[in-house]
Amino acid sequence: MTTPLPYLTADQVTALLSPREAVEAIEAALRDGFDPATDPARTQVELRHGHFLLMPSDIGAGTGIKIATVRPRNPERGLPRIQGVYVLFDADTLTPTALVDAGALTALRTPAVSVAAVRPALLRDPAPLRIVVYGGGPQAAGHATTLRSVLDGHREISDLTHVVRRTDAGPPSVRDSGAPLRSTPRAHVPAALSGAGIRVVGAGTPEAERAVRAAHVVVCATTARTPLFAPDLVRDDAVVIAVGSHEPDARELDAALLGRAQVVVEDVATALRECGDVIMAVREGTIDVGELTTVRSVVTGEATLPTDRPVVYKGSGMSWQDLVIAAAVVARAGRPH
Repeated sequence: MTTPLPYLTADQVTALLSPREAVEAIEAALRDGFDPATDPARTQVELRHGHFLLMPSDIGAGTGIKIATVRPRNPERGLPRIQGVYVLFDADTLTPTALVDAGALTALRTPAVSVAAVRPALLRDPAPLRIVVYGGGPQAAGHATTLRSVLDGHREISDLTHVVRRTDAGPPSVRDSGAPLRSTPRAHVPAALSGAGIRVVGAGTPEAERAVRAAHVVVCATTARTPLFAPDLVRDDAVVIAVGSHEPDARELDAALLGRAQVVVEDVATALRECGDVIMAVREGTIDVGELTTVRSVVTGEATLPTDRPVVYKGSGMSWQDLVIAAAVVARAGRPH
């Protein structure tokens, strides 16, 4: 390696690959035969002030690793809780070929996998959708943006409600908002949803409960360690996405909700290792491991999502997803990979 590695910034990542294209890249990898069960497990290395997350993968023409740091108190300093870089290698020579901003990559790939996991349920009815998003960070905004991108031309979003801990601060945005808010003016939402009615309400309030009860889609992208809402609030035809944690002792959803739902996971072994929502539901006897459905089976058509009970997707993030999106972004940039 004699020349400096190209580095793709967060802005470049966002500009080079749309949310819809990210979903399609994830789906293509699964339809082409990749089995997430073969992906290496995430490694966590403890540090004095946080920890490393190391996520290697090897698919097709690409090999890569995401090196991320988690510093829980960074938001108090105005810094991201999670930062890092993705290193892409040539799969044959193992020569490094590019560096990619890991934060933007994660903000793009996580909602892409979520939407791929439930896309059939999202598109089976043309009626307008009501969406509730718990959380105020990049993943909350990213999921709203990705839903809008994939649903565009298929279903209208009639209402979007952001549920946050502090409505006076409002959730930080990935992009500036051009939409009028029916709540605090300091709250921010993605510009891609500027045509929808947007509200920002506080967690645990009657407004939040009413929003969940009416919602067709509920996204949970928080750092909560206990359930965010009562399980009986969720409609029988609702889609629920939970991506806030990769820890076995944290959950955003009550076990009773998983017990009445079809639960979709990235990979069964990964879910039983990292997904507290699933682990605790199994332990409490509300779901059986054999009832879990994988994203791969949904995308390939091997599994059909039900229409008479909720569909719950629980994801913790896997290494192959970063590699698929990083390779797509670098290819779009015209870089070798």
